[in-house]
Amino acid sequence: METSRRDFIRLAGLTSLGIMGNKLMANPAEETWTDAAVHNLKSQNNMCGFAAPKLDVVRIGFIGVGNRGASAVYRIDHIQGVEINAICDIRRSYAEKSANGVKGGKKPAVYADKEEAWKELCDRQDIDLVYICTPWSLHAKIAIYAMKAGKHVAIEVPAATTVDDCWALVESSEKYQKHCMMLENCCYDFFELMTLNMARQGLFGEIIHGEGAYIHDLLHENFGKNSYYDMWRLKENFKNGNLYPTHGLGPICQIMDINRGDKMEYLTSMSSKDFSMEPLAKSLAAKDPFYEPFAKHTYRGNMNVTTIKTFQGRTIVVEHDVSSPRPYSRIHQISGTKGIAQKWPEPERIAFGHDWISSDEMKCLEEQFRPEIVQKVGEMAKKIGGHGGMDMMMDWRLIDCLRNGLPLDQDVYDAALWSVIAPLSEQSVKKRSDSIDVPDFTRGKWKTNLKMELTLKGGGTTSFK
Repeated sequence: METSRRDFIRLAGLTSLGIMGNKLMANPAEETWTDAAVHNLKSQNNMCGFAAPKLDVVRIGFIGVGNRGASAVYRIDHIQGVEINAICDIRRSYAEKSANGVKGGKKPAVYADKEEAWKELCDRQDIDLVYICTPWSLHAKIAIYAMKAGKHVAIEVPAATTVDDCWALVESSEKYQKHCMMLENCCYDFFELMTLNMARQGLFGEIIHGEGAYIHDLLHENFGKNSYYDMWRLKENFKNGNLYPTHGLGPICQIMDINRGDKMEYLTSMSSKDFSMEPLAKSLAAKDPFYEPFAKHTYRGNMNVTTIKTFQGRTIVVEHDVSSPRPYSRIHQISGTKGIAQKWPEPERIAFGHDWISSDEMKCLEEQFRPEIVQKVGEMAKKIGGHGGMDMMMDWRLIDCLRNGLPLDQDVYDAALWSVIAPLSEQSVKKRSDSIDVPDFTRGKWKTNLKMELTLKGGGTTSFK
């Protein structure tokens, strides 16, 4: 019998490895996973390249339709070969609204009112895929339960908020042989897909450096009484680190073949002082008692900068700022030995020397390196919507892979790795930007895992309603 991670930790605490055991069982914000601990764990199955049996019809249950989930129901309802059989939200009115909006077929069953009504949805026999759009703290808990119940899962970002939960996602996906995809929609943005294709064709040479970000002024939205259920997103900002790294990080990791030829080794992270959130909380509390509890907290610094070093010697910078008055930016910069690509601020730009190429040259590159998925569904995705169409392409690709028995573009190791940067950055910030080792969730299989295929080979058969 293979030793599970939790068994290993328990045994470690009872032997001469007691010091390590105490370290591993620390508060989640203080977790530090050593290489020694990780390499003593054997993966039960390698989920990189895993292909589940084909599903002629993908039967879906949605959990959380207060914000992103409602638009996900709308998008999925446009795809052929799916059945939306159940919808769950703690607020019945939200679940009913989404269920009533589903066109064709029977109305989805509704689960609501109870904190764990989602368990009833996961236990249904007519669900193949559980699509999770709840507050972040519930993502891993629901996904693990769903996989144990025999369901594939698709989780909004981040997939987990603690190191321990990241490992638990990996263990569950491997044990139950179920897909666990984080819904990183930015990997399906048109420019990010094009630069991935260009990198695959060698136009940038050896990739040296990447930069990504989530810079989005959400200061007043986070403090809005009706923005998020129980003010959950504001409460996440009590932590201090890069709380939302995956949008900028995901496309860079795919281009650098992280988990598939390279791995992250360690990171350092630094946050500025909070110049905005605590002052606003105190200002609001002076006028409205509702905000008094929030005026008693400290908040994340305005800007967090996290730097990552990879085994192959590449560097990555990821920035996070949701409380400064700045234009939206994900940065997306890829620098190689032959050229560079950059977006944010717009327009998209590419250079193979000291100067950016002309707009005419850019159009030629766009035609030449437009990926197959964009050619296939790009225009329809734009019409249906979702952040310019990238959300729709992501959902279509997920369903098409499940229906054709293909590996997904993002696996559980990607979900865990891209998400774990948040708690690790918190550790580094607390320790005056000390370097923190990044766990290898593949347990060494990154050396032989195949690159993500940027092709529709074997798929592309799913149409729209």
